[in-house]
Amino acid sequence: MAASNSAELKLQFAPFSSALEAGFWHQLTERKLNDYRLDESPKCIKGYYYNGDPVGLPTRLTLEFSAFDVDGSTPAHCCEAVGKLYNTNTLDAFKSTDKKALLDRESEELWAAIQSGDALTDPRILCRFILLTFADLKKYHFYYWFCFPALCFPEGIKLIKEPSVLTTVFTAKQISALQEAYDGLCIKGSTTAVPYFLMKYTDDTVHLAPLAEWGTFFAGTQKVAVGVYDPCTLSQHPGWPLRNLLVLLASQRGAKVDTVEVLCFRDRTLQGSRSIQHSVVFHVKLPELPSDSACPKSVGWEKNAKGAMGPRMVNLSECMDPKRLAESSVDLNLKLMRWRLVPSLDLDKVVSTKCLLLGAGTLGCNVARTLMGWGVRHITFVDNAKISYSNPVRQPLYEFEDCLGGGKAKAIAAVERLTKIFPGVNAEGFNMSIPMPGHPVNFSQATLAQAQKDVEQLEKLISEHDVVFLLMDTRESRWLPTVIAASKRKLVVNAALGFDTFVVMRHGLKARQNGSGDADSSPSCSSASSSSSTPAGSASSVPTSSLFSNIPGHKLGCYFCNDVVAPGDSTRDRTLDQQCTVSRPGLAMIAGALAVEMMVSILQHSEGGYAVASSSDDRMNEPPTSLGLVPHQIRGFLSRFDNVLPASLAFDKCTACSAVVLDHYEKEGFHFLSKVFNSSHSFLEDLTGLTLLHQETQAAEIWDMSDDESI
Repeated sequence: MAASNSAELKLQFAPFSSALEAGFWHQLTERKLNDYRLDESPKCIKGYYYNGDPVGLPTRLTLEFSAFDVDGSTPAHCCEAVGKLYNTNTLDAFKSTDKKALLDRESEELWAAIQSGDALTDPRILCRFILLTFADLKKYHFYYWFCFPALCFPEGIKLIKEPSVLTTVFTAKQISALQEAYDGLCIKGSTTAVPYFLMKYTDDTVHLAPLAEWGTFFAGTQKVAVGVYDPCTLSQHPGWPLRNLLVLLASQRGAKVDTVEVLCFRDRTLQGSRSIQHSVVFHVKLPELPSDSACPKSVGWEKNAKGAMGPRMVNLSECMDPKRLAESSVDLNLKLMRWRLVPSLDLDKVVSTKCLLLGAGTLGCNVARTLMGWGVRHITFVDNAKISYSNPVRQPLYEFEDCLGGGKAKAIAAVERLTKIFPGVNAEGFNMSIPMPGHPVNFSQATLAQAQKDVEQLEKLISEHDVVFLLMDTRESRWLPTVIAASKRKLVVNAALGFDTFVVMRHGLKARQNGSGDADSSPSCSSASSSSSTPAGSASSVPTSSLFSNIPGHKLGCYFCNDVVAPGDSTRDRTLDQQCTVSRPGLAMIAGALAVEMMVSILQHSEGGYAVASSSDDRMNEPPTSLGLVPHQIRGFLSRFDNVLPASLAFDKCTACSAVVLDHYEKEGFHFLSKVFNSSHSFLEDLTGLTLLHQETQAAEIWDMSDDESI
């Protein structure tokens, strides 16, 4: 600070104290995650300072949430300060950054602007800053070091006399004229605060002008007076913005200026009344600058809270909503994947996908956990079972306590556990049954009404979601959602387990409507594999290879396209081991994870569910998405740790997705469905033509035998 003795008075400046608000760090977090990523190049930001603070407050440079909008407005009665943000990717990089080099580089740019005259036409150049940061976005610890570059004279700046409060230098009339002149200068500049200005005055008048008029404003006078919008509240010292202005004036030697009168303009509002009487006047003798035009030495790095040269750290984890912290951390894990490995990954498409999980058992739990790992926020469960004692060891969303008292409903308990794991998830559970073929619903009026209610609820849920996962433990329970999803053109991902085999597949999507309103025609396969009597949880009914390749999404088959019999009651008269899905413990985790990964790959394809199916032959070709292939099916064999990628065409006599089934469903609704539920499997076989196909096949076999006998 200023020192006074009998020999001389020296001018010292109150340094800036950085004030980085929480909004700034929130914005930095968003920019780091969505824009900067791993880019460490300098970014332009903006702060501001205010000259109306009461006595006792430090000289503050404030950065808030608007700091990244450089072209945005500055708060009223504040001066802007433009700076450079250097955000490092690691704490080591933050520590090892050459701070002197940063300061020297900025100082040289400042000195060049002073010598060229650019600083006169754009005085904002005189008030620039540097901000070096590291953001630990997992802990929400922010390390930063602020610098306000200031050029130095080779020797100290001398005061000709003691600083004077404005009221001891100006009369009341002059003070009023000064205030009016400053307001006029602001209006002329379309702002509420002017950082620097030229000044001349008489006993009755005060004239102000921008620095750009330096060459003409003082014509005919040797007295030079300037003003600075001063954020300092001390009566004996000016604020930091004056430093570079004095260097600018000293470089203007063409005017032979040795002494300068400086008005530190302070505009406060006290008790509702505006006053500039706290402004301070300094009479300064300008030292000589080096004659070799070399950039003067510079200072400006801020001291830390202990008064030593060093960075500061702010911990926002305690003042932030823990749920918000969890969401940001989940997003960070995914965005690191995009920054480092897959720049084209469309995370927003994944995160915004609404997923309906039909089944909250072993597959459902594993699928849900993997979906959350991908940042999916909207997950809905449908299941009618309760948690049993055998479940928690295989189904990771449940614990022993969930089994007590008869067991909690799986769909509800799964939602509770997801919310505990990640509060940012939007999870919902429905404890309801899915009506199935071969499971009659006409026992009573109440049973029929409940079935209709369940169908309507399922239709509503499928309509509201983007992807439907079929994760149930019976084959027939997958029929109704397959029909509804096909009708509504919803992407279906199906996962089924055997003992050591699994199948994960996407259903083909119904053809898009063409311009005339008719559906695009698509040829379908007229043959299918032989039927299987295995449970729905088994994968053995799916062919392990395919003669077809390059099949577009609207021609792909569904889970039932490989059957030549309609689904029926698969649990009747079954022993315990046949009713349960008996599989190797790791199989559900593998199949569940692959089901989600298949969905994500589909979402990354420009055609989505209509994408051409990748096959095993495509493994050496250029992948269609940033994540790789988009298969129709993944057929896995755990015993030999092998996967194949078959693809199959839709079956025109499919009991679930064929045109005749969808047409009856769309026209007759629940009336048609109730026929399916209450009839034997022959109803669907008759409807789709499977019965006729069987008869023709049998006739052909008899004909072949007759030919053989005749030979």
